[in-house]
Amino acid sequence: MTTLSLPVSTERLLLRPFTPDDLDDLHAYQGLSEVARYLYRPPLTRDQCVQSLTRRAAGTAWAEDGDSLCLAVCPVGEAKAVDEAKVVGEVVLKLASARSRQVEIGWIFNPAYGGRGYATEAARAIAGLAFAELGAHRLFARLDALNTGSARVCERLGMRREAHLVESDLDGERWGSEYVYATLAREWKADRA
Repeated sequence: MTTLSLPVSTERLLLRPFTPDDLDDLHAYQGLSEVARYLYRPPLTRDQCVQSLTRRAAGTAWAEDGDSLCLAVCPVGEAKAVDEAKVVGEVVLKLASARSRQVEIGWIFNPAYGGRGYATEAARAIAGLAFAELGAHRLFARLDALNTGSARVCERLGMRREAHLVESDLDGERWGSEYVYATLAREWKADRA
């Protein structure tokens, strides 16, 4: 089992494991259709959010394909004084291939707290964790081609667009296309030097 330096702190955010007390804040964004539309699933009910919190609390060992790390994004300091929610979103790392050290990164944020740079700040911090502590060789993000906000986050992180998958998934009645963005450990390190 990999031992991580948690929680992760940034200038304005604390990234920490979810707790049962986070239910209201989690449901506040996971229950929104405007959030779920880019996740190719319906909005989550309150009961589904309870189940999600239970799974997240169990954690994973970060050793096998599919293991994941999901952290709550919480404003601190001056950001906390402005934004009353305890949790404004989440960031996730998923071990796509343990053998080749391929890690998928993702984020979901409450749109009520959009435009503050939280997604970029939190994604940058967890990407750093993926490379420094989890030994990722390649970090990639898959996102709906219509999700321009997430595309901008990928670009701010210095990720390159590697693929445009046309009509690669079915979202109810709509065929969704995806972009794949990625960066390698050596590129991440060089960009930070």
